[in-house]
Amino acid sequence: MLEKLAQIEKEFQGLEASLADPGVLSDQVRYQQISRRYAEMGELVRRIREYQKTLAELSQAKALLADPEFADVARSEAEELEARLPQIEQELELLLLPKDPLDAKNAIVEIRAGTGGEEAALFARDLFEMYLKYAANQGLKTDVLDTSLTDLGGLSKVSFEVNGPGAYGMFKYESGVHRVQRVPNTETQGRIHTSTATVAVLPEAEESDLELSPADLRIDVMRASGPGGQGVNTTDSAVRVVHLPSGMIVTCMDSRSQIKNREKALTILRSRLLEIKRAEEVEKLRQNRLAQIGTGERSEKIRTYNFPQSRITDHRIHFTTHDLEGVLAGNLEPLYQALKKADQERQLQELAH
Repeated sequence: MLEKLAQIEKEFQGLEASLADPGVLSDQVRYQQISRRYAEMGELVRRIREYQKTLAELSQAKALLADPEFADVARSEAEELEARLPQIEQELELLLLPKDPLDAKNAIVEIRAGTGGEEAALFARDLFEMYLKYAANQGLKTDVLDTSLTDLGGLSKVSFEVNGPGAYGMFKYESGVHRVQRVPNTETQGRIHTSTATVAVLPEAEESDLELSPADLRIDVMRASGPGGQGVNTTDSAVRVVHLPSGMIVTCMDSRSQIKNREKALTILRSRLLEIKRAEEVEKLRQNRLAQIGTGERSEKIRTYNFPQSRITDHRIHFTTHDLEGVLAGNLEPLYQALKKADQERQLQELAH
């Protein structure tokens, strides 16, 4: 293990040197690639250095045990260091787990109102706004692909892109059924209603990931309907793509550009088809560690938002927070970190067996 840690330290130092190299600084693409890798390794290298420092201090403390003058102090320090080592080693094991290559991709998020009528649509809008704020907090950009508004301003469905390094990794745990318990504005008796919305998060597929045959596609153009601005509604800018073999339909109308809507629709279609293919492969192998905590399972109730108690509970990991207002304002980081840790711990258990 020490040899592996030394190799990681050497790679990190090499990246550090590269970032100061004028040749790298003049190549923006290479500089960004190295910067991204350097940032990814930062936490791991900090833990490695802490581990190495703890081992060195433990060795020094043990060396002083034979000296009567320092034996008592050295023994106490050695016991404290030995007690700390297992925790550091466990944290290192988690950080050394292989990364999911899909985590670095952009994400496509689709939200649909579920049971609960207009209240479900209003909850879908709340989730949409929550995710936009979360993405902004993480320095990620969002681009709305398609929306369908209801009469009271809710969303029967909405899809959007999240662009930036690690976007899919940050959003992947949101897939599933989200449940809300609250008194709707339209409720005159003060009764609490339960409604749901479904969230699907897909890693954005590129053309190289999945080739679409033109013979398998029917592409229709039409006039956009609903909100979107006068220019959108008076031109044939909306695009509907039908994948003939599967019957899957994707519509994009949020851009004024027919070409841009077509590209977005094809990206969504490609991502959905790739996710289906991936799910089929996982089902055959029965080894999808992400599915074990519910990611990708659209029918699974993963989280409850209880407004009367200002409580959010993630049922997959039995995690509860009473910061409902903060989460809806985009502070999903505590939930994300808890889910990520649970995922890593399951990976360790799999490796142990």
